[in-house]
Amino acid sequence: MEVSLQLWGRALLELLAYTFRDSFWFSAVEGEVYASSSFFTAIVFWAMFKWESVADEKHANRWIILIAYLMGLSIGIHLLNLLTIPALAFIYYFRKFKPTRTGVIKTAIAGVAILGFVQYGIISGFVKLASKFELFFVNGMGLPFWSGFITFFLIIIGGVAYGLNYTYKRNMPLWNLSLLCVAFILVGYSSYSMIVIRSAANPPMDENDPENAFNLLGYINREQYGDRPLFFGQYYNARQTDLEEGAMQYTKGEDKYIETTRKITPVYDPAYSTIFPRMYSAQESHIGAYKEWAGIKGDQKPTFAQNLKFFWNYQVIHMYWRYFMWNFAGRQNDLQGHGGITKGNWLSGIKAIDAMRLGPQDKLSKGMAENKARNCFYFLPFILGLIGMIWHYRRDSHDAWTVMLLYFFTGMAIVLYLNQYPYQPRERDYAYAASFYTFAIWIGLGVAALADKLRKKKMSMPVAGALTTLVCLVAVPGIMAKEGWDDHDRSHRLTSRDIAWNYLQSTAPNAIIFTNGDNDTFPLWYAQDVENVRTDARVVNLSLLNTDWYIDQMKRKAYQSDAVPFSLTREKYVQGTRDYVPFYDRQIPGYTDAKEVMEFIKSESPEAKCARKVDPR
Repeated sequence: MEVSLQLWGRALLELLAYTFRDSFWFSAVEGEVYASSSFFTAIVFWAMFKWESVADEKHANRWIILIAYLMGLSIGIHLLNLLTIPALAFIYYFRKFKPTRTGVIKTAIAGVAILGFVQYGIISGFVKLASKFELFFVNGMGLPFWSGFITFFLIIIGGVAYGLNYTYKRNMPLWNLSLLCVAFILVGYSSYSMIVIRSAANPPMDENDPENAFNLLGYINREQYGDRPLFFGQYYNARQTDLEEGAMQYTKGEDKYIETTRKITPVYDPAYSTIFPRMYSAQESHIGAYKEWAGIKGDQKPTFAQNLKFFWNYQVIHMYWRYFMWNFAGRQNDLQGHGGITKGNWLSGIKAIDAMRLGPQDKLSKGMAENKARNCFYFLPFILGLIGMIWHYRRDSHDAWTVMLLYFFTGMAIVLYLNQYPYQPRERDYAYAASFYTFAIWIGLGVAALADKLRKKKMSMPVAGALTTLVCLVAVPGIMAKEGWDDHDRSHRLTSRDIAWNYLQSTAPNAIIFTNGDNDTFPLWYAQDVENVRTDARVVNLSLLNTDWYIDQMKRKAYQSDAVPFSLTREKYVQGTRDYVPFYDRQIPGYTDAKEVMEFIKSESPEAKCARKVDPR
């Protein structure tokens, strides 16, 4: 009974500390994927510890199969859940085998390999293979669209069924379990079919138009977001030396898939390239920030030490540690920060400590001092988490390292993978929410550590547990809730909705509103799609208008608005035909009529075209 009460006390503290965390609380009160993603991460991690507690019982592996199914479902929400896989591999290893150095290394490799298999083998790899079947069946055999895709997945289903039967008859339990996990990941992943069904209905909002195999592959691979180097790549001032052609890309025609263009990848001067590239963007504003964060003078090639300095100062400290401390030490305000001392920093509330980083705290303006997002936790959640982490390691090092692995892969591994450039369009703390969840586990264990300390001083276990739980509840989630309540209540924050309403209502009937990105566009989409405001007006997102699928959608009627008129026919704007028009200043006097420019763009004359490979200098 005493142990049960202690466990409930720890669980309650961890739960409340996680609930009133800044990043999670912010995500929980908005229509985004991160709250649902956190739920799947938590339930998968819980299910693995549930398996650990019953691993020797009959049918215990059903918990592992449940985890595989939940992971498959979570793919349709967010890929964050997959980062639990290496930690789950260690839970399995420590439960089933006697730990050795070699075994730990093999488990680490296996965990990362399984993560890679699910990420690149199942999620994108299966769709990529299915698209090859689709191309052969439709273009090669003249069969209907989706015939190759469906045939491929029937083969996969048959292969998995055969493998399950074979491994069962040959008494191969581990392989049988592995195939079952793959099968249930695919069952969960099949929820993605809703994306295709929805797209086929041609709704007004249909990003990437994933209603055919090739568009679906681009959608899953997030191709519209571009690419960034991770293991080897260019510095920001690297000269482009060549263009490298990749795989052919296709678009859907009347009765077959049509070749558009090969994917083009720029090749950079190897003398200005490096392993682990962190400063790669050639945008002028980014270059200035790279130099500032890394301490670079002039226009010389960055050194690898400066590359690492930017990584540490910006990507680790500013774009991770700052967010971490928001959640467990306190926050200065809700203004987006880019490195200055007045916006978006972490804050403890202890004036002497804060003054060393942010200047005198007793001379703040009224606006800064009364900002609702000025939340001071006085390091209490952070300190309790550190106590819990140390106590956890001393009590059960294997278990502690498992939690640490989860913390690493949901925190620092994301920092490495995202490779963020300066001047992000918004704060990115939501991307690391799962690592903050992991630290909340240690906050819960901090109660056990303090209770254990009191018990050693001759205090009875029930009294020690009750006392520490009560004190910690007030000192940690209590103060987090008190400080965060006013700035996380967004029930009356209608600024973006009201601005969207004003934009739409201020336009003439059947107007076209041009926007320039997510922050401009989404409020307008919400007002039209949810509140039915001025559905006769047409919203055109210029950052999407360079894609053929978005032009196709603009040429269709949406809500009560008519189709947007375009003078180019589809074969003239399809991807790979007129992706850009080079401009050479010929010093032509006067002006040129826009219609003449469009006629030039439409022209099929060889004089109006240039070779694909242009001297990059």
